[in-house]
Amino acid sequence: MGEENCTSVTEFILLGLTDVPELRVFLFMVFLLIYGVTVWGNLGMMALIQVSSRLHTPMYFFLSHLSFVDFCYSTIIVPKMLANILNEDKAITFLGCMVQFYLFCTCVVTEVFLLAVMAYDRFVAICNPLLYMVTMSQNLCVELIECD
Repeated sequence: MGEENCTSVTEFILLGLTDVPELRVFLFMVFLLIYGVTVWGNLGMMALIQVSSRLHTPMYFFLSHLSFVDFCYSTIIVPKMLANILNEDKAITFLGCMVQFYLFCTCVVTEVFLLAVMAYDRFVAICNPLLYMVTMSQNLCVELIECD
């Protein structure tokens, strides 16, 4: 009665997409290419919105932040996946897994709130077009983003 199973989980073994060694490099290159396009696309969109004064409207302000959240999604998940495709050791520590899960869930919640704010922005633009610029001031846009 005094002996109990006292094992604790310190790491998880992540199973890969394939065990075929010939496909590892191909899969790594495919996912690296997709990751690169995603990162450059999101960073490019954020930079373009910052540089072009014609895009300094509430819709593009929110779109820039949505691109940042998408960039964070990619950067949280893909680097560890790429490392696991090439490495023989496919383990992740319990703490590393929890941090990755927490950051991913934070991005999910942020994206949901951001999409709700963007829906409100479009609602105001459609229902009150003459008061749109007064209602959706720069201060309100920043406050809506900070509440996320």
